[in-house]
Amino acid sequence: MIYREVPGFRPLELDLTGPADPVATIVYLHGGGWRRGSRQVFLPGFEKLPAELAAAGFRVAAADYRLSGEAVFPAPLEDVRAAIEFVRDDRPLFVWGESAGAHLGLLAALGGSAVDGAVAWFPPTDLLGLRGDLSREASLLGAEPGSVPDLAREASPLTHAHAGAPPVLLMHGEDDDLVPAAQSVRLAEALRAAGAPVELHLVPGARHRWTGADPAAVVATSVKFLRTTLFRARS
Repeated sequence: MIYREVPGFRPLELDLTGPADPVATIVYLHGGGWRRGSRQVFLPGFEKLPAELAAAGFRVAAADYRLSGEAVFPAPLEDVRAAIEFVRDDRPLFVWGESAGAHLGLLAALGGSAVDGAVAWFPPTDLLGLRGDLSREASLLGAEPGSVPDLAREASPLTHAHAGAPPVLLMHGEDDDLVPAAQSVRLAEALRAAGAPVELHLVPGARHRWTGADPAAVVATSVKFLRTTLFRARS
């Protein structure tokens, strides 16, 4: 279904999956370096993730957002915020993303969107702290991060760590060959220093996109976090 129409751009859609009376809603955001990807394509080994989450009692809203070839930051973040508001009801609401989608989900969660928690798989959290090929980040920002430091900081979840942040789960492969695990470590440290609730799980031997990881274990850890967060909110 269409959740947002911005004049001059393609209609933005999301797919809803879940039981009639879910315990919570998850806005799921795909990865792809902000320049590719689709709400309909999940990571290898995770193709049945929406169905698995639905079976666990969650409603999943897998959302597209504008890619960097269509519009630069903050356009994709604005889309994510719109998707969150589109599916909002009286139930708890979480964001869950992978890589670029995790980055956008964290920005929404830490930057004012009212959500009950965030699951972030291997996210870039500090754009100025990345090294190597920065073409993806340059496409997102419209320039290399070092040439637009203020914008790069604004587009970095690390900048927005604060005491009032919702609970955050950061999961990262220790051997991530694209987004270093240090990106999650630094955000976890910043959230802890601010007094915000955060869990950090580094997966030994896993690379980007969970290559080398056990999909079932990764999903189980993420669902446990959501259930624990729901339980604490109700108690």
